[in-house]
Amino acid sequence: MRRKRKKKHPVRKIFVSLFSILLCLLLVSCVFFGVKGYKLYQKAVTEKSVNERVKEIQDMDGFTLYSDLPQFYIDATISVEDHRFESHFGIDLIAIGRAALKDIREMSFVQGGSTITQQLAKNMLFTQEKRLERKAAEAFAALELESKYTKEEIFELYVNTVYFGNAFYGIRQAAVGYFGKEPSELSDYECAVLAGLPNAPSVYSLDENKELALQRVEQVLRSMVRNKIITREEADRIELGD
Repeated sequence: MRRKRKKKHPVRKIFVSLFSILLCLLLVSCVFFGVKGYKLYQKAVTEKSVNERVKEIQDMDGFTLYSDLPQFYIDATISVEDHRFESHFGIDLIAIGRAALKDIREMSFVQGGSTITQQLAKNMLFTQEKRLERKAAEAFAALELESKYTKEEIFELYVNTVYFGNAFYGIRQAAVGYFGKEPSELSDYECAVLAGLPNAPSVYSLDENKELALQRVEQVLRSMVRNKIITREEADRIELGD
């Protein structure tokens, strides 16, 4: 006796079809922007190689070595900017997935999921313009950086090129400009302030928006508590400037 086949529910059938179409479109988009991004990356490194650009940064006046950075500043920056920095290979797939979902919900390119390595690649090789092909290009450059340099070297290059607002580029200019100190002399509170600035330098500027800057310090310290770098009690003490 032949069994009757169960008919697929029409709504389910439509859903599966739409999902398949969306998946195909996503794959096509990834390939399209990936190819464009690779060409953009190749163009940038042909004009001047990553090694040459790194050497230029290391030869800059006021270049600050990793060993001269306060450990609290290193921990604060990694915690708030890229807490999987030590374990990823230049690209954080978890952060990218989370950022993509948020961008879809907002229907706008509001979050990029860039790692510290990708941000360094962007600062070294590309413009700040938010384009999907540029995001792909910085991913290729990040993979090259991770294959050639240690995490300490990458972090060192990042903090010497990132923008801190008020025309201050690099950790030394920011430390001297905002606090009149060398990076090695910064207090824990000052480290938290500077760790929070690159996310939105004009928004969190100490001179322009002191209240927002203080809120950002709280966010930095909260991220350090969440990532088990400091305790809540230590965060409260630092916020009070002790």
